Amino acid sequence: MGNRQALLAAARTCVYLRGFAGTTARDIATEAGVSLAAIGYHFGTKDRLLTEAFTEAAGHLMGDELAERIRAAARARSRAAAFADTWTGIGDLFTRHRDAIVASAENLIRGHRSTTADQRHMATVHEDAVAEFAALVGDTLPTLSEAQARAIGKLYFVLINGLAMQWISDPISPLPTGEELATAVVALAH
Repeated sequence: MGNRQALLAAARTCVYLRGFAGTTARDIATEAGVSLAAIGYHFGTKDRLLTEAFTEAAGHLMGDELAERIRAAARARSRAAAFADTWTGIGDLFTRHRDAIVASAENLIRGHRSTTADQRHMATVHEDAVAEFAALVGDTLPTLSEAQARAIGKLYFVLINGLAMQWISDPISPLPTGEELATAVVALAH
């Protein structure tokens, strides 16, 4: 593993242990086994390193499992059933990746208060996520137009983020079921 990848992994480890506020650049460099200057060389700032570490982590963890859910759901008897199947039990996914989900949410807020360059980076990451969802939906439902697949990609991006925030902010109440979400979407379409 190169210094860049070591720094990304170390940033995640430090934040999981100490939180964003308690993590210093020195902590990350020490954990990665590199010099403090390596952060500047590879990322410019500690904030940029943290932004990249958590956008990458959340994208991989959530994206891979959600992609598999979308592919499996595509075999459903209808589009509404496929939609419901995709979102059924999504809280289990959040629970399995609790640390990454919570840190990712904290990273979003931190990024909002960060530099314009970090905000542009987050916008690019979000656009990439929507494009990945759109491509996946388009592959599983080839009769959709490109515009329809993109609209569904945007909806999925909003849903995964919104449901994650609801799960974080209210861990006691159940998330909406896939069936409830599908019922809402179908009702709006008629």
